[in-house]
Amino acid sequence: MTDSIAEYIVYFVQYAHLWGLWIIFFFMTVESSFIPFPSEVVMIPAGFLAVRGELLTGNVWIDAPLAIAAGVAGSLAGAYINYYLARYLGRPVLYRYGKYFFLNEKTLLRAEEIFREYGALATFVCRLLPAIRQLISLPAGLARMNLMPFSFYTGLGAGIWVALLTAVGIGLGRLAGALSYPELVKKGESLIAESYIWILPATVLIVGGYLFLHQKIMRLSSRQNKPGELL
Repeated sequence: MTDSIAEYIVYFVQYAHLWGLWIIFFFMTVESSFIPFPSEVVMIPAGFLAVRGELLTGNVWIDAPLAIAAGVAGSLAGAYINYYLARYLGRPVLYRYGKYFFLNEKTLLRAEEIFREYGALATFVCRLLPAIRQLISLPAGLARMNLMPFSFYTGLGAGIWVALLTAVGIGLGRLAGALSYPELVKKGESLIAESYIWILPATVLIVGGYLFLHQKIMRLSSRQNKPGELL
């Protein structure tokens, strides 16, 4: 599926210098919703175009951050679609009619299982995992997860993923400018698959360390704010 979609992306490339950021936003919104669509075919070419001066301003140091920002904004928009659909439609409707919208029961059950086990952290980690990346927003909506932590963890995970894909596109643009877009996407996917062995553990360690320190600081602050408590 990725190869066939990548071929159609070529059509939009000719408009990248005018509508590139909106194109990125739109397709990343689709990718982050319940519609199966690979983010690799959007963000890898975005990095490729940025480094070749074909995206917006012609300056990679401006265009690459703008592309990442558009990608994260689209990811959040798609995640909000899933979140609010689940929150207001509820579990019975999703399980009964989800199959008509690419949401089979097995996938929904798996997403809920992961969310129950890992809670808010799942909305971050799963943004870095294939297949479950888009759907983790559904159990968050079903559980009526607070919107601020949902946005934070989703944006953080999406930001890392989008920046990684954009960086791959920039790297390939510097090394192999003659690649076709399907070849570019395929090569980028291979590089990411090979790097998963260290990307995911490193990210989990960083976030785990952050959460640990955050909880320690919050507990310390709570103790200091209690009147009459001896330190």
